[in-house]
Amino acid sequence: MGIRPGCNPGAGLSKENQRILGIDPGTVATGWGIVEMSGGTLVHLAHGTIGSSASHDQGSRLVRIHHGLQDVIAHYEPQGISLEKVFFARNPQSALKLGQARGVALLAAAEKRIAIHEYSSAEIKLAVVGYGQATKEQVQKMIASLLHLSGKIPADAADALAAAICYLHQSDFHARVMGALPAAGRELRR
Repeated sequence: MGIRPGCNPGAGLSKENQRILGIDPGTVATGWGIVEMSGGTLVHLAHGTIGSSASHDQGSRLVRIHHGLQDVIAHYEPQGISLEKVFFARNPQSALKLGQARGVALLAAAEKRIAIHEYSSAEIKLAVVGYGQATKEQVQKMIASLLHLSGKIPADAADALAAAICYLHQSDFHARVMGALPAAGRELRR
């Protein structure tokens, strides 16, 4: 899965720092990525995939995803989880399996009472690439650039990192807008 042993994942988090787990659910490969916003800067902590063989039954795959996400959550202690909203697929069987993987991801978050943030694919691509119809390759390249990563990032992990960055960018923007409003304006917005 790629969890780095020996790091102290919860150390040093303040209210200005936010740690988000992005998840790209899939039954053969579920991507995950941990990104932190520290002082207005995106910091990559880790990413990986939780994979299982296509020869395993669906129940076994879902158990593996659930346990893998539990391990990531326990190790990195994210303050929020970000993932893509449900979309409509042409193949009902594929949509059903994806929905089951999403359900397992949501369950892992709910068990730890972690806030869940969902975005459309276009919102995620827009937040990361600046274009809502960006290709997977464009997302991978921009993720590498934004997080100062070298080498090829697996598509599932890149999509997960993109989901985390989407939340962090939107959260940062919202905080800046609220900070720029006069005190009376902030009271009216509440």
